[in-house]
Amino acid sequence: MPALAALVALALAACGGGGTKQLIPSSHTVTSSADGAISASTPQAAQKLGFPTTATKNTTRVGGSDPVADAAGVALAVFPSAAPGTHPSAVAIAPTSDWQAAIAASVLMAPPIHAPVLLSGAGALPAATADALTTLAPTGSGAAGGAQVIRVGAVPQVKGKHSAAINGSDPYTLAAGIDRFVSAVSGQPSSDVMIASATNAAYAMPAAAWAAESGNPILFVGASGIPAATRQALLSHSKPHIYVLGPASVISDATLKALGKYGTVKRVSGNDPAANSVAFAIYRDPACKFGQPCAHVPNSFGWALRSPGHGYVLLNTARPLDAAAAAALSGSGDYGPGLVVQDASTLPKEVLNYFLDYATPGFTEEGPTAAVYNHAWVIGDTSAVSLAVQAEVDRLLEAVPQKGSGQ
Repeated sequence: MPALAALVALALAACGGGGTKQLIPSSHTVTSSADGAISASTPQAAQKLGFPTTATKNTTRVGGSDPVADAAGVALAVFPSAAPGTHPSAVAIAPTSDWQAAIAASVLMAPPIHAPVLLSGAGALPAATADALTTLAPTGSGAAGGAQVIRVGAVPQVKGKHSAAINGSDPYTLAAGIDRFVSAVSGQPSSDVMIASATNAAYAMPAAAWAAESGNPILFVGASGIPAATRQALLSHSKPHIYVLGPASVISDATLKALGKYGTVKRVSGNDPAANSVAFAIYRDPACKFGQPCAHVPNSFGWALRSPGHGYVLLNTARPLDAAAAAALSGSGDYGPGLVVQDASTLPKEVLNYFLDYATPGFTEEGPTAAVYNHAWVIGDTSAVSLAVQAEVDRLLEAVPQKGSGQ
């Protein structure tokens, strides 16, 4: 049989039997004909190649039916591990039982560790995670003491890999433990800290993408205020800039005021999860000057994405672990914020308007040129984000040819 050809950077297949997921490495192909190739004689060849479900011209889908499979697929998309220099130095394994810890673990993707997040329960590694870890073959992070695997919370040991463990008895202590680990590896604590709700995942999800890109840690507060673990973590940052993600209905003004004891506090929020994710995508501190182009600048906080030519990551709020699974995409390649949908079949109007206002290129000098770099990653199968929504996003990100005066 001839050698299998590489078709796409990433492919995921869900198998039956109790929800077990099988990872298809990027060096393999989906086969249908006698010689193992998809060819002119293959029925539904385009669909079997992954179009349009896996990819369109402006979108790529990581189509796992659960976050464990999505995390495996993302890790191999970011680190193909098929040639020297394409393996990660370390991989983080976060618990499926604790979405807060998984989201907080996204910061491990930032420099200097660059560890994508895989997911596991407390028992044996899921097949998708184990297969991905074998293919990724992490080389060992010098910054993290040579660790190949960073275990976060209640996840299994990995035989044959040099591991570092981050432990905690609850989401607050685990997030604080991740923060301590990152501060130690980086040599100093971050001057910026994000605060998210431990009780409302939909508003916390966008923090994962920024943590992976920036290295700013995520700490959590509860409905009753600031837990002791979070207070101690904030003290270790010595009066940081604190950014609270979510409206007062999610993190109260009283908690906001109490956080002021530990540093300067600003709120980034929208009235619903989709609006909240858009607010974070356009936010910058210091604020952008009115009437001037807005962009991220050194020592500023926030994506400040108010122009075409960027990456975007589309997530469903029903799957908070997908935020951690996808974080490596925001810490590499296209970069880009996490934007959320609440209904798989509908692009929220806030996200639609964001694309229309900032991502869809206009007939300007920079618009069509910048839009060449527009790209969206769609996370999850069509039960998370429908094919219709993916097609709509593809259209919104389309580069528009600039018309001359004679046209």
